[in-house]
Amino acid sequence: MRRAVARINLLIEAEGWKRLPEAKKTARSAAQAALKFEKRKGEATILLTDDAAMRRLNASFRGKDKPTNVLSFPAAPSSPGNKGAESLFLGDIALGYETCAAEALAEGKSLGDHLSHLVVHGLLHLMGYDHETEAQALQMEGRERAVLAMLGVADPYSGAEEAPLDE
Repeated sequence: MRRAVARINLLIEAEGWKRLPEAKKTARSAAQAALKFEKRKGEATILLTDDAAMRRLNASFRGKDKPTNVLSFPAAPSSPGNKGAESLFLGDIALGYETCAAEALAEGKSLGDHLSHLVVHGLLHLMGYDHETEAQALQMEGRERAVLAMLGVADPYSGAEEAPLDE
């Protein structure tokens, strides 16, 4: 059995994330757990930024002039002519501090647990999962629950209504 290889690049752009001393470790662990669960190799970049940057990204790439919690930007698929040269780069994920912190507070969970959830959610998008239909949402949420359980993070979908994941 081949072992999944993960390379997670992390950039902290917003001061707010520095209030969570374990932000880099938490995000990296969540991304690696998602790759391990899916038995995938891959590289991704995670940007921990602020709501102003998220608003610009959301407006530029989705036409929504508002901040959001997480955005995923899957890498372009490898060209068919590259036999055996499958790209390991999965894409980029960006997370906005103010929105994430407000959601965690409103949902009564730690920012670290919410960060873990959103990173797993974003990584699953980079690996091709989506939640456009109810069936897709159930499949994706099941994977999120399983990965988060590996990390010791409570089920984000039990109990209170979760803020929409708007990537």
